[in-house]
Amino acid sequence: MDPTLNPTAPALTPHHPDPGSGWERRFWAIFSGQALSLIGSALTQFVLIWWITDTTGSASALATAGMAALLPQALLGPLGGTLADRYSRRFLMIAADAISALCMLVLITLFLTERVELWHVYVMMFIRSAMQAFQSPAAAASTAMLVPASFLPRAAGLNQTLMGIMTIAAAPLGALAIGVMPLGLALSIDVVTALLGIIPLLLFRIPQIKRSAAQQTSMWTEFREGVHLVWRQPGLRRLYGLLGAIVLAIMPAFTMVPLLVKNHFGRGVGDVALMEGLTGAGMIVGGLLIAAIAPKRQMLWILMGFAASCLTLALTALAPSEMFWLAVVWWAVSGLTFIIGNAPMTALLQTTIPNQLQGRALSLLSTIMGLAGPVGLAIAGPLGELMGVRWLFVAMGVLGTAVSMAGFLSPALLRLQDTTGVDGQMAQSER
Repeated sequence: MDPTLNPTAPALTPHHPDPGSGWERRFWAIFSGQALSLIGSALTQFVLIWWITDTTGSASALATAGMAALLPQALLGPLGGTLADRYSRRFLMIAADAISALCMLVLITLFLTERVELWHVYVMMFIRSAMQAFQSPAAAASTAMLVPASFLPRAAGLNQTLMGIMTIAAAPLGALAIGVMPLGLALSIDVVTALLGIIPLLLFRIPQIKRSAAQQTSMWTEFREGVHLVWRQPGLRRLYGLLGAIVLAIMPAFTMVPLLVKNHFGRGVGDVALMEGLTGAGMIVGGLLIAAIAPKRQMLWILMGFAASCLTLALTALAPSEMFWLAVVWWAVSGLTFIIGNAPMTALLQTTIPNQLQGRALSLLSTIMGLAGPVGLAIAGPLGELMGVRWLFVAMGVLGTAVSMAGFLSPALLRLQDTTGVDGQMAQSER
């Protein structure tokens, strides 16, 4: 019997293998390719969300788009994580990017022939989200194998910096693309960047721990290993629950920010781009800060970072309609503090969970957060119509802050930052 399925067996010891010589060249090639691909995807998301905002002006329509972009990833996440630990992660990443690019080609054709309808956009968002269910756990687990253990905190910081660059580039480039070319052609940028992301994956091998034929079990059994690992560790269990609650509270804000800018501040697409771009600058600062200092007390940074990010989200909406500049400042600070919480969390999970289980364990987290997101959007859509998008933002920010601070009340959660990690928590829970 596998020890992770035996409640009396000791926990697996996280072992980080040496990535070998030349890891820097391999890591930076793959990282750069994925960076370009993510920027293209973010640009596409901005263009589509603004098209929905401008076409419908409806919070419910944006909530539906958000659910289409999140729900498939949540439902298929467990399967994607299991496949990422069982089969070639590199192949999964290539296949997911290629299928997403093909979907975008279909959408481009519909826009250029002026036959596009709202449901077409929802369907393509749905399919691309499904592909993310396979790409994301494979990419996250691969990063840990591309670099030495000592570089993991900095790799997490670099990935969060990439999120900031992606935000800075996507919004202004998306607004520029909408202004100078037909929307269908603007979407073609995503196809080009997807190809640029695939090329390094074709050229470089990604190390991966493989099970022998004797160790292979059914996919359901392998999925249960990841679930058991998280469920039997009090700290991990509470962290997953906390993150799910935070996402449920604040996820609608990221989908509905164009509506806040348009309805409350009376601004247009260029102002949304400015807001998102400066938020990306804040994310870059946060990512570089984490990469530089590689914080040791990770749980403190996680909880305080998320609490501050949620609070400044509420302050963004509280800015008077004539003080849009203040809303931009608060939104940028929210991006900075979000990264300060998110980057240490990524490093903590990568150093706590054994790599051969990371695909499943990380996809389980994506599933929890992915299911929480649509639930939050389903609640926020009608509430936004009822109370207005401004006060919806305030309520989400206050609730997210309270949930984040509640993490300090959990001793098991705070112990997760100890160097004993999962093994230490298992020993304590068995006493």
